[in-house]
Amino acid sequence: MKKVWFAIVSALILTGLWVTAPSHQVSAASSSQYYKIGMEAGYAPFNWTQNSSKHGAVRIQGSKLWANGYDVQMGKKIARALGKKPIVVKTKWDGLLPSLTSGKIDAIIAGMSPTPARRKSIDFSNTYYASKLTIVVRKDSKYAHATKLSDFKGAKLTAQLSTYHYTAIKQIKGVKRQSAMDDFPAMRVALESGTIDGYVSEIPEGITAEHANNKLTYIHFAKNKGFKTDASDTDLAIGLRKQDPNEAKINQVLAGISTKERNHMMTQAVKDQPVTNSSGNWFTNILKQYGAMLLRGTGMTLLLALIGTLVGFIIGLLVGIVRTIPRAKKPAQRGLMAIINWLLSVYIEVFRGTPMIVQAAVLYYGAAQAFGVNMDRTVAALVIVSINTGAYISEIIRGGIISVDEGQFEAAHALGFTHWQTMTKVILPQAIRNSLPAVTNEFIVNIKDTSVLSIISVSELFFTAETISGQSFQFFHTYLIVCGIYLIMTFTISRLFRLIEKHLDGPKNYNVMNNQMQVETPSIKDTEGDAE
Repeated sequence: MKKVWFAIVSALILTGLWVTAPSHQVSAASSSQYYKIGMEAGYAPFNWTQNSSKHGAVRIQGSKLWANGYDVQMGKKIARALGKKPIVVKTKWDGLLPSLTSGKIDAIIAGMSPTPARRKSIDFSNTYYASKLTIVVRKDSKYAHATKLSDFKGAKLTAQLSTYHYTAIKQIKGVKRQSAMDDFPAMRVALESGTIDGYVSEIPEGITAEHANNKLTYIHFAKNKGFKTDASDTDLAIGLRKQDPNEAKINQVLAGISTKERNHMMTQAVKDQPVTNSSGNWFTNILKQYGAMLLRGTGMTLLLALIGTLVGFIIGLLVGIVRTIPRAKKPAQRGLMAIINWLLSVYIEVFRGTPMIVQAAVLYYGAAQAFGVNMDRTVAALVIVSINTGAYISEIIRGGIISVDEGQFEAAHALGFTHWQTMTKVILPQAIRNSLPAVTNEFIVNIKDTSVLSIISVSELFFTAETISGQSFQFFHTYLIVCGIYLIMTFTISRLFRLIEKHLDGPKNYNVMNNQMQVETPSIKDTEGDAE
């Protein structure tokens, strides 16, 4: 059984490594020959993710995927002028600013406006696209024929978090401003489901929404009846670190791109954006177009959960043993153990008392800003999952150790066993068996909780689903498939650990009255003969 389980674990790890392994071109992206461009790669037609280099796409760092769109083509021009090769660092919107200030990317080209608030932390180039705001609504809603802002009185509107779009909603009197959302896929889901009546966006994105989904449309406001905006709020610029030496060169490149060429680039981006085939079976269509992306996302999720749980189990096992060491007789040893136990208690309370999403952001971005440690995002994710899991499992193991009868400790000590021998030979085999259901639960939780690692843009299954749904506009279908994948993974893990539990329990059909000399139970006839 041990060999079988070892083979299963090894196969899972190797599968995860193979599925998530980046190509040579991507792994070399840390070299100074590359210009690292940060973007969501999920905001068509400005930027999106695709499976090939078609239409001049650029490789996404740390994956086998490509990015394309207006922002990508603009980034190629900038990188070429600087004598470097462009590479896209796919990052969630909230992670763009910390990625830039921590040095993980060289520029933000993601449809970002140079607002006064953002200028406090980063610099911006000159405008590379002049945008206008609109509102995306359903074609069958009463707001579809609106021509002025006042027509949206009483409407439930929202916009993307940390953008001027959300602030602009305040210009509409009587509007019911809903909570801001993380990204455009989330807003489109809310709009289709009727949770909101519309969301504020830019006209190119509105064109994309209408082109990809015939149930949606965007509002054409009459002259002077739309949003009142300032250039710093709507014009898009390239985000740069403070005192970036390339700023003048970048502005020079932008000055050489005419308005006609920029309009042509946007028109081409709208034309080139991927569209999911709506004819035929939706399940097979999604798998054909995005199956490779889902497979890689599943592999990354499984890899993070598996290694995180294994390493976390080892950490928890060691912490559990240390925290159950008997009180020492010597004052110096007691003092040392008190300090160690206090440190371990702090570790457990900190990592159990704070969300994993916050821990990931602090480690990945904070380490780079505070100490100049530029960690790979996958390594950072593995570290966070392992340490977080270790904090929980240490208490699970401690509970398992405490559940073992005190008399077994005393018997082992009476035989001259050290604490380590007592734990390894007598207590831990029982404690681990008692803790196994809770450890299984922690493994399953890790499979699901890796979704929060999208804050550092780890392309696990949920992050991949967000990308696919944002491009295909098939939100329910995409998340239904992903739900099924999660269920298959968790169900399989549950069954595997159930087999391990049965193996550890041993056979159930033995007779405790038998010994080595008595191999069968005497019959009644034999007993009567003896009595005579």
